[in-house]
Amino acid sequence: MAGFSDLMQQAQEMQGRMAEFQEQLGKMEMKGEAGAGLVRVTLNGKAEMIGLKIDESLLKPGEGEILEDLVVAAFGDAKAKVEAAMQDKMKELTGGMPLPPGFKPF
Repeated sequence: MAGFSDLMQQAQEMQGRMAEFQEQLGKMEMKGEAGAGLVRVTLNGKAEMIGLKIDESLLKPGEGEILEDLVVAAFGDAKAKVEAAMQDKMKELTGGMPLPPGFKPF
């Protein structure tokens, strides 16, 4: 049963790498921006917002709707960067082996 033993060892190694990957996600930071940098959002690797910077020029009466749109756009930009970075890390982790459809590590 050497084949089964090898498979179990590989599974344990993968589990260890996944735990390390989860820890790295919390430390990863990606910045997204909108409005030529007037709004900046920082997300961690788990796609949680950890920072928001709004240029003072947007803090004028009547500019609320524009500001809301820019925050949403900056968040989307940062999230896309997080997802791309995670896909790259997962390819490293799995040696290029495809993951099941819909699998998300966060």
